[in-house]
Amino acid sequence: MIQKVRKNTMKNDRETLIQNSIVTDLSGSITHTGHGFYWMTGILIAVIAFAFTTYVIQIMAGLGVTGLAQPVSWGFYIVNFVFFIGISHAGTLISAILRLSKAEWRRPITRMAEVITAIVLAIGGLHPIIDMGQPGRMWNLVTNGRLQSPLLWDVTSITAYFAASTVYLYLPLIPDIAILRDRGIKPKWLYEFLSWGWQGTEKQQRILNRAINILMVMVIPIAVSVHTVISYIFAMTIQPGWHSTIFGPYFVAGAIFSGIAALLIVMIAFRRVYHLERYLKEIHFRYLSTLLLIMSLIWFYFTFSEYLTTFYGNEPDEMRVFFYKFIGDFSPYFWLMVICNFIIPVALLSNKKTRTITGILGASISVTIGMWLERLIIVVPSLANPRLEYPTGIYIPTLTEWGLFAGGVAVFVLGFILFAKFFPLISIWEIQEGRESSIREVAHRLHSYLPEEHKEEDLERELKIKNSGSQ
Repeated sequence: MIQKVRKNTMKNDRETLIQNSIVTDLSGSITHTGHGFYWMTGILIAVIAFAFTTYVIQIMAGLGVTGLAQPVSWGFYIVNFVFFIGISHAGTLISAILRLSKAEWRRPITRMAEVITAIVLAIGGLHPIIDMGQPGRMWNLVTNGRLQSPLLWDVTSITAYFAASTVYLYLPLIPDIAILRDRGIKPKWLYEFLSWGWQGTEKQQRILNRAINILMVMVIPIAVSVHTVISYIFAMTIQPGWHSTIFGPYFVAGAIFSGIAALLIVMIAFRRVYHLERYLKEIHFRYLSTLLLIMSLIWFYFTFSEYLTTFYGNEPDEMRVFFYKFIGDFSPYFWLMVICNFIIPVALLSNKKTRTITGILGASISVTIGMWLERLIIVVPSLANPRLEYPTGIYIPTLTEWGLFAGGVAVFVLGFILFAKFFPLISIWEIQEGRESSIREVAHRLHSYLPEEHKEEDLERELKIKNSGSQ
């Protein structure tokens, strides 16, 4: 009896030590600040200041400082708008789907995914305002907006998505903020305010889980609607290269594709910087890279279908845009897009020897570049080749446009660094919960579809033995 009590005590002490080490590891970016943080923050602020200066010059001098002109009246700003909004699908959508499917491997990655959504939605949503030239013109959309206009649909869906995603990010943060508060980590006043009196009671946990589940179901159709509505801005016109019935699912697939790539880049970067190898393991990258490979094949299917239909139809105005992309001035960008989005990721991710973390990083960077090129190829060639008998338009982005693009990227990186400075990038309470309940939940699910002779208690015991052996 005494030995049994002593064994249980030792087991509880060991579990307490493990739980404390989890908190220490995952709050390391908050409690320890190295010189690299200040250097990186300073560089990023300098880039943002340069971008802001170029924007002030644009407001004062007008859109003439950009490369925009007739017939190419949309350029980098709309390209970056579609690109950044697409990346936002990395977060809330992927997180919600993984939570909904109860994928246990989701626990270390959902927070990063949700942060991506909140940051890039804010960045992407500003680009149409920048494209207007004068930000005050945004008020016209409020006072004179027409329900028939996809632009009004776009503003509505993005606003709803941003609101839902921000709440969806904040709610699972509350238990972690309470942990930081209880440990006396500074700024304590901030954690006191944001924790909302969280004590981790059973009732609070039940309410939190219910709220997360409701948002989880709500956010998936909202996320899908956002990029579908963005595609309508193009597809609802009769512009050559845009008037397509598959643009909705094509844009959604492309958004998820670029979102997974962005998530993998962020995971690999912060895993290296904050030494999170214990939590972001190779299996997480293997699963996400498999999704990236599948999305690469889906992207190629949509792209092939879109251009095959155009070629077979052989409509003169459509073919003008078609050949402008395939063998004309934009052909280098088109074929580089195909290489980045299909050839490189398929070559790297379909081979076990190259499907390492380095190979996955290479494929993800390639996809990110390729998806930005895809947005460029969708926007510019159709405008450069209108139906009217105009000469082919020329679009050359200026330093102003490049500066604002660099500023957008800098805001994204700085936003992530600052978030990591104040909040855990990996959910502490979900990792702790996983240690306590994951094996039991997995055993219950296995018991629900395995033959009857497998008892749930036996399965749970087996899983515990294998888990302790792997540690």
